[in-house]
Amino acid sequence: MSTATVATRPGAVLADLLPASRVRDTALVLGGAALTGLAAQLSVPVPGSPVPVTGQTFAALLVGTALGARRGFLSLALYALAGVAGVPWFAGGDSGAGSVSFGYVLGMLLASAVVGALARRGADRSPLRMAGTMVLGSAVIYAIGVPYLALAAHLSLARAAAVGLVPFLIGDALKAALAMGLLPTTWKLAGKR
Repeated sequence: MSTATVATRPGAVLADLLPASRVRDTALVLGGAALTGLAAQLSVPVPGSPVPVTGQTFAALLVGTALGARRGFLSLALYALAGVAGVPWFAGGDSGAGSVSFGYVLGMLLASAVVGALARRGADRSPLRMAGTMVLGSAVIYAIGVPYLALAAHLSLARAAAVGLVPFLIGDALKAALAMGLLPTTWKLAGKR
């Protein structure tokens, strides 16, 4: 089957352009976890917030979108479990479940499945739908991360939103814009092969 045929097949995600096998799926899951761990090391402290700006949320949403719901979720589950077990690849080289920002990691698990399911429905094929997918994925991460931050840091929910959501909205808009160009363009290029 040609790549162009696979690229236009309904229900396909970018990972489906590769020949199907268990080895492929295992490599994709491991690679998605590693990409998220590496992206988490791009960490910049935010003044007044216990949560840094990182590349891990962008990576988690890209992994979910490119791999689909099942493989994306498994990648983020592996990332989370390895981090809890002591691999220092959470934001800033942190590990364990005791961090006030661990709720965002949990949110990424669910978000990767949500954006992966949307990608299977073609949400990654056009810039506008990709933007909506990124916004929804980010909202899922915040819906879990902000309340967890409030509980773990003993903050009110309003204060947790002020330090764990508001400072990140501009960055999330930039990530959505990047994804709007990246994924639909990748599909176009794959369809021309």
